Amino acid sequence: MQHILAASIMIFFVCASPAQTAGPSDSPEDVKALLQEIRELKARVAVLEAREQQREQAAQSKPNPAAQAKPPEAPSPEPQSAGQSRELGIFPGIKMAGFTAVSYKATDARPPEAGMVGFRDNANNSFAVGDFDLFLTSHLTSKAMVLGEVVFSETSEQEFEVDVERLLLKYDFKDYFKLSFGRYHTPINYWNTAFHHGQWLQTSISRPEMTQFGGSFIPVHFVGTLVEGEAPASGLNLNYNFGLGNGRGAVISRPGDFGDVNNNRAWLANIFVKPDHPYGLRVGGSVYRDELNPLIAPAAREWIQSANVVWDKETPEIIAEFANVTHTPIQGGVTSNSQAYYVQTAYRLPFLQKLWKPYSRFEYIHVPKSDPIFRSVVPSFSGWTFGLRYDISSFAAFKWEYRRYDRRDLPIINGAFIQTSFTF
Repeated sequence: MQHILAASIMIFFVCASPAQTAGPSDSPEDVKALLQEIRELKARVAVLEAREQQREQAAQSKPNPAAQAKPPEAPSPEPQSAGQSRELGIFPGIKMAGFTAVSYKATDARPPEAGMVGFRDNANNSFAVGDFDLFLTSHLTSKAMVLGEVVFSETSEQEFEVDVERLLLKYDFKDYFKLSFGRYHTPINYWNTAFHHGQWLQTSISRPEMTQFGGSFIPVHFVGTLVEGEAPASGLNLNYNFGLGNGRGAVISRPGDFGDVNNNRAWLANIFVKPDHPYGLRVGGSVYRDELNPLIAPAAREWIQSANVVWDKETPEIIAEFANVTHTPIQGGVTSNSQAYYVQTAYRLPFLQKLWKPYSRFEYIHVPKSDPIFRSVVPSFSGWTFGLRYDISSFAAFKWEYRRYDRRDLPIINGAFIQTSFTF
């Protein structure tokens, strides 16, 4: 209200000034300039009043925790004030959302066998601060925006490192044609592009091993250009992604941030439908093509084929994904195929204010011993995860989780995990 009062006083003095000082010497150009300034100041007051009204309405409303279990990944601009700002040629600045978590784990894993991403360090019983994730957006024009995601994460040396997980410039020409450039989460499966780094967004504490950050089974990040869009398609709501960019780096868990390791670009194609009926269903598939030059294995051509079926509702939630990775040595040798899949189910209980959500997941990875690229960095295992989520509020949750991983030729790992995750 102080900004609105100050702007109103400014308009009063501007309006009063011409009446007190105008004389025969005032030119028509001066009068027009003063009138234009009055119009702009009035428009600014209108924008401030609209924002103040929206703040008052938001303060009076009470959010429903169950209805907001999966909020949008970034706050949307205020419709009224943003539109008025565009008329004045002024666009919103940076909008920011944050995600983080604090966890405790107790496991029976013992080095050097503890090669799973979720069990990797030597501290079997300890608290840990999760990734501190900042999600940033800024609209440059009505059709162009910049999106960034910066993550502060703890390393095995107990230090924090900063990583730009996503940074891209997007042009939304039409719903069916959008173009972007930068660093992405590779759109070749569902989980990788649905939940990103905000652990609060996902039902479970852990990600499936096949799509772990820092894992090697699929390329989690992609640097290049992407064309995407959506068309109604008679109620099927057809979505597509086509991308061209740098493939995996010499360390295959990393992308080619500063250039590809060879002169063969990676490309991908992803298509999925989200029909009007039944609501919440999504069915899709992807292909990914690259040429690898890893540090620890011979060069090979890589094909990835994947498919997913998702029932994106709270009652129930079902996520199922499968991927096959084919490696063919360039200099000749045995072609190998590695498979991975998981099925996760969850159900928000209808009683106790709908704040409790039990879940379970079965996952499986098979890597043949003939695959020199995967056999030392990707574990072959089957595993069960059982958990319970409790939504403290619309912006925070407690989670309890038990995991049992049965690894090939290695001892079974058991672990209990507790986490509080939140957004702000």
